[in-house]
Amino acid sequence: MKHHVTVGVDGSTEGRAAARWGAREAALRQVPLRLVHAVDWPVSPAVPRPGRETADRWADEALTEALTDVCRRYPQVEVTTRCLSGRPAAALAVEAADAGLLVLGSRGLGALAGFVIGSVGLSTLVATETPVALVRVADEPEGSGPVPFGEIVVGVDIHDAADRVLSFAFEEADRRGCALRAVHGWRLPAAYAYVPFFDPDNEREIGRSVTRMLDDMLLPWRRKFPEVSVTHAEFMGSAGGQLVMAATGADLVVVGRHVRRSPLGSHLGRVAHAVIHHAVAPVAVIAH
Repeated sequence: MKHHVTVGVDGSTEGRAAARWGAREAALRQVPLRLVHAVDWPVSPAVPRPGRETADRWADEALTEALTDVCRRYPQVEVTTRCLSGRPAAALAVEAADAGLLVLGSRGLGALAGFVIGSVGLSTLVATETPVALVRVADEPEGSGPVPFGEIVVGVDIHDAADRVLSFAFEEADRRGCALRAVHGWRLPAAYAYVPFFDPDNEREIGRSVTRMLDDMLLPWRRKFPEVSVTHAEFMGSAGGQLVMAATGADLVVVGRHVRRSPLGSHLGRVAHAVIHHAVAPVAVIAH
């Protein structure tokens, strides 16, 4: 079966933006699009039937509205809809299991950059190992033409084997025919904080070593995707902050998150957390 693109819709402006972005992605991938809406409704005699009928009608309206919109914009994409029952985060995570990508909408922060990601989005994000794209409401006016693709920005950790992250980023750049920028932030070893007289040449040598390691990590992917124009930037400082700045004008920012299984549950790393809350571009979070 083809890996389709799944989009969670809820009748909101954010959900419609996610549906449009997901349809564009499905067209790029040449795969079907599935629009889903999760209805969290308790099965209890205490809940009056008319309320449930209202919720079901709302779900139908949300799906129909999104379906009509994306079919008008992307008539070449095969689109199906599905109404799910259960807690939205759990239902969306189950639905994403056989998808190539899950797309969710998120509120922008108005005049500020970034996302307001609710409990459903955050819970879904850490509950699935399928790549998840978070999409803000588009700034372009209704009825505007296709927007040209910008570059793809990917956060790279040279100390981590993040093949899934790089594979996703290079494939996205290759589909769009756009450039890819790899960003890596590094810090001096903690021991240097206790050195009374630090030689600046040591810092420069560490920087050169980081550059070589980043080049080595990107080399196999450059060879696999020779048509993708790749640049990279390495710097001493916060990777999250640099990725947020690089997101301006980007088509997509790609970050990884470790799959951690512990009694305390799953959570996002610092870099992923910073990017999804403050980047102005859509953000793809890749579990690895």
